[in-house]
Amino acid sequence: MFMGEFHHSIDQKGRLIIPAKFREALGAEFVVTRGMDGCLFGYPKSEWQALEEKLRQLPLTKKDARAFVRFFYSAATECTLDKQGRINLPQSLITHAELTKACVLIGVSSRIEIWDADRWAAASAETAENFDSIAENMLDLDF
Repeated sequence: MFMGEFHHSIDQKGRLIIPAKFREALGAEFVVTRGMDGCLFGYPKSEWQALEEKLRQLPLTKKDARAFVRFFYSAATECTLDKQGRINLPQSLITHAELTKACVLIGVSSRIEIWDADRWAAASAETAENFDSIAENMLDLDF
């Protein structure tokens, strides 16, 4: 399970340090793709395979299903950790998430998310401001 928030910098070559706490669970090779809300999603191979199985079940006759799968897979890339614990992100993913120098990597249960620091601060502040009403709207969530 992934959890926590970590701040790192992406360099001009697109290299980003993956937090040590995430490396073991991600494995030496994992998949990063476009995420929702303007971030990137990173999945260990086992989670990626489970997600692939679910996506294969989507009906090809539904336009939204085709569009989602196309958008999701077309940007997916296998990442390999280097000796310093970094990955090299392709420009298309950097552009999608509008990553600048300061990045935030967060753990979200079965995946990690990679955010531009300013974008994360805005999204996090908005969620914090509306957390009570968001929690009220969650079905079958019992704290």
